[in-house]
Amino acid sequence: MPSAPQPVPAAPQPPQKKSAGRDLGAAIGVGVGLGAVIVASLFIVKAVFIGVIVVAVVVGLWELTSRLQERKGIKAPLVPLAVGGAAMVVAGYVRGTEGAWVAMSLTALAVLVWRMTEPPEGYLKDVTAGVFAAFYVPFLATFVALMLTADDGPRRVLTFLLLTVVSDTGAYAIGWRFGKHKLAPRISPGKTREGLVGAVTFAMAAGALCMEFLIDDGAWWQGLLIGLAVAASATLGDLGESMIKRDLGIKDMGTLLPGHGGIMDRLDSLLPTAPVVWLLLVVFVGSG
Repeated sequence: MPSAPQPVPAAPQPPQKKSAGRDLGAAIGVGVGLGAVIVASLFIVKAVFIGVIVVAVVVGLWELTSRLQERKGIKAPLVPLAVGGAAMVVAGYVRGTEGAWVAMSLTALAVLVWRMTEPPEGYLKDVTAGVFAAFYVPFLATFVALMLTADDGPRRVLTFLLLTVVSDTGAYAIGWRFGKHKLAPRISPGKTREGLVGAVTFAMAAGALCMEFLIDDGAWWQGLLIGLAVAASATLGDLGESMIKRDLGIKDMGTLLPGHGGIMDRLDSLLPTAPVVWLLLVVFVGSG
């Protein structure tokens, strides 16, 4: 009898390339567009840049409160947060740290009072989330406005933005190419220790250049320290928002920015880094 046909061996599959996990073309296009708007507003009219901060804060608050309500049933009142957040940024720019703290206090009080117009069930968790949102988004963003008040304010803000972006880019590039050891697998499985080394290296190099050539009376060694601090705060900020998103069971806070997610997904490393850079610049070269 004729023998049964032998199965044809499957063709070897080519090795799978690492995936970036997002649409890189859209991400780069959106990033370049946002960067152009930010830099243009920063160096043309300071007040316009303050408006950019306010818009980012209000949209970020909307994303955060929307996700809290959708996933956890927490109703942090958006109206007093948005109004108070905008006032916080403006007060910080006009009246300095004192104005920022007063606006933060009034915003927290407004959240407590506004929530009283609804039934008492869930009051404590709603107002707690509201006060947290007020601190996390607009109050931390106020330190960007504080940097802008210096004589070389636009260059200070540009330094802050460059160092944070360079830190994130270094972590992504080195982690994607060489990453093998997980940094915090329970919080953010994509982050690696090699990526952290990349963030530190890139940020310290950029910090030395920025302090030497952009900041009045700055020194390269100060930039090394600022870069190290930025890499640490940006990484912790990213992990902090990843913790929030894991608790909420979502990947992104929003969908407004193709390839990036939402506004909050771009602010995660910027927000906690702003007070760090502001403080170190004040210590090293003064408030300006």
